[in-house]
Amino acid sequence: MKSSSSSFSANLGTNGLTANILRRGVLRQLAGLRNGQLVVIERGERHVFGKNNALIQAEIHILDSAAWGMVASNGSIGAGEAFIHGYWTTPDLTAVVRVFVSNLDVLDAMEGGVARLTRPFIHALHWLNRNTREGSQKNIAAHYDLGNTLFEQFLDPTMMYSAAQFLSEDDTLEQAQLNKLERICQKLALKPEDHLLEIGTGWGSMAIYAAQHYGCRVTTTTLSREQFAYTEQRLIELGLQERVTLLLTDYRDLTGEYDKLVSIEMIEAVGHRFLPTYFKQCANLLKSNGMMLLQAITIREQRYAQAKRNVDFIQRYIFPGGALPSVEKMLDIVGSDTD
Repeated sequence: MKSSSSSFSANLGTNGLTANILRRGVLRQLAGLRNGQLVVIERGERHVFGKNNALIQAEIHILDSAAWGMVASNGSIGAGEAFIHGYWTTPDLTAVVRVFVSNLDVLDAMEGGVARLTRPFIHALHWLNRNTREGSQKNIAAHYDLGNTLFEQFLDPTMMYSAAQFLSEDDTLEQAQLNKLERICQKLALKPEDHLLEIGTGWGSMAIYAAQHYGCRVTTTTLSREQFAYTEQRLIELGLQERVTLLLTDYRDLTGEYDKLVSIEMIEAVGHRFLPTYFKQCANLLKSNGMMLLQAITIREQRYAQAKRNVDFIQRYIFPGGALPSVEKMLDIVGSDTD
């Protein structure tokens, strides 16, 4: 089923004259590409943008003129929706993404103009996905409860869904994830007498690694029922139920005091509005001499304010309620909202 915004933008491209006007407008925006090369092909006609012999080269084939209306009226979200509907295709989607990431000024321009017409609707949908307790449960379920078998298709055996640490070109993804887990434990200076709190269980690898390799007690919490069931089974199989306490609880409802706290790429699901709440709660859960390690996907401070105002394809379709913090913003909140 098409969303109202995608139906609206697709209709913009159904009239031949309108489609041509929108097409010319999008092509003018693409003329601003300075990094990489993008070739757009429609009915045998080629448009080449960017640098010849560029390191990053991408190619787009327009299969339906409705694509122009969707891109013009809804920017990057419209481009993603047009791809889903089969209005354009590419032999290398990763290359297309890399070209646009290397030309953020062009991407920003595509979010303006006619695309601003659909922004109020998109923002209203995003507001409905805000991370209240009820909203967080719904947002986590929308992504992580799609089924563990889906994630098993592209994750390594550790089932870690976060950036790894490659210490060698020969490292497999699994080894790189184990490298990361070891580094986290070392940075936290884990000891057998520690009680470690993990906010964001994932599929349990951090909690299991800490318990097995450092002998500490671990309490870990998730909002995903699928992840909870998966981790619970792993703990039973490994005989770690006495050492690892698994909770299905919102981080805001946790109680107690812990020696160490770890949160691996969970903060992206907190949302801009709740960052102060998150850090204040982390501080409350730590002993006075406690230590916290946070792994996060961040956005540059120069783009943080703009990101707060906008909604992108990932927030709309992949991670509802998601938001990337900046390092500066996190440090500011820690300094002002925690002891």
